[in-house]
Amino acid sequence: MTTTTADVTTTATKVALITGGNRGLGLATARLLGQAGATIIIAARDEVQSHEAVVALRSENIYANALHVDVNDPASIAEAVDRVAREHGRLDILVNNAGILPEATAPEADQPLDLGLFTRTLSTNLLGAVAVTQAFLPLLTASDAGRIVNVSSTMGSLSDQVNPESPYFGMILPAYQTSKAALNGLTIALSKALADSAVKVNSVCPGWVQTDLGGPVNRAAAPTTADEAAQIIATAALLDDEGPSGTFFDAAGAVGW
Repeated sequence: MTTTTADVTTTATKVALITGGNRGLGLATARLLGQAGATIIIAARDEVQSHEAVVALRSENIYANALHVDVNDPASIAEAVDRVAREHGRLDILVNNAGILPEATAPEADQPLDLGLFTRTLSTNLLGAVAVTQAFLPLLTASDAGRIVNVSSTMGSLSDQVNPESPYFGMILPAYQTSKAALNGLTIALSKALADSAVKVNSVCPGWVQTDLGGPVNRAAAPTTADEAAQIIATAALLDDEGPSGTFFDAAGAVGW
């Protein structure tokens, strides 16, 4: 598929890659980072939607390109890394946004535990983030200020899960909650491993967002628009040198692990 606008990037701008960036929260994040001057790489499985997202962003004078990435396919990740290395030589921002919530739309699932849903959910939400981060880490360390943002959820907060006063206390989505708790564990470990580098790693909770993640019921009930929710992701992606690493926060501040 081709577009009418030439591919444009400069070494002066930040290069930001957003997995699952073709729609919803990922696209809203791409727009905010693009408005801040970053060159955007929309990384997603759906190549048609990715190119449509790029066309929309370019119409807003945002430099953007599409990149086919299936976080469950090592070959597609390796090809993506090669392309980014050739075209940019580094990666300044990685937003691990790709995620699924099949428990919310699978009434036929075994309750309270379904091994198949656990396998699918952990494969994308955790192992996908691990695979993408591992592959792009050399390009992130080549940046003067690499930033890794893991899009998590307060539903993965063990503190909130055991706190009856938390609005998330009554939510029982074991596979999804476990995947996000594990993603938070990755944030902590990776931030320690990279403590002597210029790379910062943080988890953020965008809130309960009006996206297709949890199906039509979620979209109707969620109080936060994708544009509003993307603000906290952009904040973490654009942290200055004095910003934190190894933390978990939302728009209101720190979230308990």
